[in-house]
Amino acid sequence: MEAESSESIPPIKAIAEKPRRKSTRKRSITIFIIVSLLNVALLGLLWSQLLTPAHNADTSQTSVSPLVGKSAPNFTLAALNARSASNISLASFKGKPVVINVWNSTCAPCIQEAPLLQTEWQHVQSQSQGVVFLGIDFQDARSDGLSFLQKYGVTYPNVLDASGSVAISYGVTGTPETIFINRQGVVVQKVIGELTAQTLQSNLQLVSR
Repeated sequence: MEAESSESIPPIKAIAEKPRRKSTRKRSITIFIIVSLLNVALLGLLWSQLLTPAHNADTSQTSVSPLVGKSAPNFTLAALNARSASNISLASFKGKPVVINVWNSTCAPCIQEAPLLQTEWQHVQSQSQGVVFLGIDFQDARSDGLSFLQKYGVTYPNVLDASGSVAISYGVTGTPETIFINRQGVVVQKVIGELTAQTLQSNLQLVSR
C-alpha cells in the first residue's frame, strides 16, 4: 500500500518546474511584444522624418536662373495706377539698379513682404541711391491690383502683366519672385518666395556696386 501511494504522488521538483516554465514563457512573450512595438514606433518616426520637409527661418530661396549674368529682357506694360493709363518701360531706367518684384493680389507671401518692400523703397529714396523698385502684377485683374496697392500703401511704380507673358519671359513660375538688375542692365540675382530683410539688403548691395 505504501509503495502504490508513493508512486501516485508526482515528485516535488516536477511540480515546481511547471509554473516556472509558464512564467518564463509569459515573460518571453511580453518582451517580444514590447520589442516589436518599439521597433514599429522607431520605424514610424524615421518614416515621418523622411516625409517631412525641412523648415527654414528664411523662406526666400536664391534661384540659379538662366538669366543671371545676361541682359534683362526689355518690356513695356501699362502702369498700375488710378491717375493715368501711361506705360512704363524697363529701358527707361537704363543706368539705374532695378528691383523687379513679381506679385499677385491673392498671394499671401506677397502681402507679407509688401511692407518690407515699401519701407525699403522709402529708405533708398531718402538716401538718393538711384535704385528703382518696380512691381509687376502677374496675371491679375486691374481692379484687384489697384486695391492691393491702396490697401498696403505701396507707392513705388507698378505695372500690370495681365497675360503673364513678361513675367514668364523672366522665368517666373509663381509669386512672389524678385529679380535684381544692376546698373548695366544685367540680371545678377533672382529670389523665389517671400523676401526677408536680410535677403533684400544683401541683393541691394549687390546691384548698387
